[in-house]
Amino acid sequence: MKGNELDWYLNIGFFRMHQDMFTCQYIVHDNRACPVHWLRLRIPDVSFGEKQRRLIRINGAFAVTIQPFVLTSEIEQLYAQYRANVTFDAPESVNYWLTNGDRYTVFDTHAVEVRDNGRLIAVGIFDNGNRSIAGIMNFYHPDYAKHSLGKYLMLEKIRYAQQHRKQYYYPGYLVSNYPKFDYKLFACQAATDVFDAGIHQWLPFAWNTVHRLATDTLNEMQYDPYTDS
Repeated sequence: MKGNELDWYLNIGFFRMHQDMFTCQYIVHDNRACPVHWLRLRIPDVSFGEKQRRLIRINGAFAVTIQPFVLTSEIEQLYAQYRANVTFDAPESVNYWLTNGDRYTVFDTHAVEVRDNGRLIAVGIFDNGNRSIAGIMNFYHPDYAKHSLGKYLMLEKIRYAQQHRKQYYYPGYLVSNYPKFDYKLFACQAATDVFDAGIHQWLPFAWNTVHRLATDTLNEMQYDPYTDS
């Protein structure tokens, strides 16, 4: 699942889970169906504003490296510290989320590592295609929560994509009536697209478009072909 093959799946609204590609139209939160909206950023159109540049400056003293991903005990320990301090359900380990126990990987996976005087404080994992990258995981040490490292990792992934002349960055989805995922719009909302699964097209992001797509999804879920004409 590399190169053009990954690009193709991402372009039709699929995303990675373990060693497979999947898609969905909703998740269940608080016992109700909440439509999901897959996102991508058009890398050539991304322009960082003052909030983004300020975050880069705030974290400028940290050392950042981006390289092919190798799972280490240091990374798993950092993730365990992160997981112990979040208020939502999170995968049990990095290894579980990436491979689900498989001994192989079909993806070209890289990682952004952020260090403070040698101490690993944040990791952002992403997959490489020929024209695209897909963000898979971001996590950081709880001691550095005020540094907004989740958002910072997104910016570093975008800078990597710009340097390597990628066309798209796929950060995953946001969810109607569940603002926890809205941070994915932080980098550059003006360069963000949302996927319309009904027509299999990417549309410029707008909240009214998201609301329309959510209504379409909920209407489809209520439709019963055996009783409706």
